[in-house]
Amino acid sequence: MSQEQNNLYLSSILEKAIILPVLVIENRDDAVPLAEALLEGGCTSVEVTLRSEAALSAMEEIAKSLPELVLGAGTLLEPEQFSQVKNAGASYALSPGTTRTLAQAAIDTDFAYVPATATPSEVLELRELGFKIQKLFPAGASGGTEMLKSLGSPIADVRFCPTGGVSVSNVNDYLKQSNVICVGGSWLAPKDLVAEKNWSAITKIVRESMAAVS
Repeated sequence: MSQEQNNLYLSSILEKAIILPVLVIENRDDAVPLAEALLEGGCTSVEVTLRSEAALSAMEEIAKSLPELVLGAGTLLEPEQFSQVKNAGASYALSPGTTRTLAQAAIDTDFAYVPATATPSEVLELRELGFKIQKLFPAGASGGTEMLKSLGSPIADVRFCPTGGVSVSNVNDYLKQSNVICVGGSWLAPKDLVAEKNWSAITKIVRESMAAVS
């Protein structure tokens, strides 16, 4: 697909997602029940981060068991990880920052990619490469909603998924910004509830969060 087609594909996924849960799955056996709990609560897509040894196998389990849940892969730091997450069943990727090498790897593997930015210059550089959907990270530390407002007028054709510092208390402030396509957050699946395998509590958090932003 062209970059334009990848942008359209990402738009269709992220606009529907509204809140993208950012997951760190330490135990492969937790992958499917956690994903089921998120899906039941109203999530349409998830970001499984490459922050654990179980990440790739967790992606494989989710992709195999829940094809209706669009699987994103997060925390890509190396170019070879694009092919790894693609083979594991992910449909798109995100990273906490972006280099020219990472961006080119996404283009070379023809994989939908949400690169991360934190400054106007980074936004423009990625825009030149065709990336019209970017992740503002860390959103809170980078200026939060004020940064998004500042970017929105001069760079009106780029939309963002702010992540980092987004919570249930400020999620609506972010979603009100015209250049925000969705937000990323870890509060939907707290580590303690995952460790306790309290899937019903996670479903409840998701339902309440989705109701608050709908």
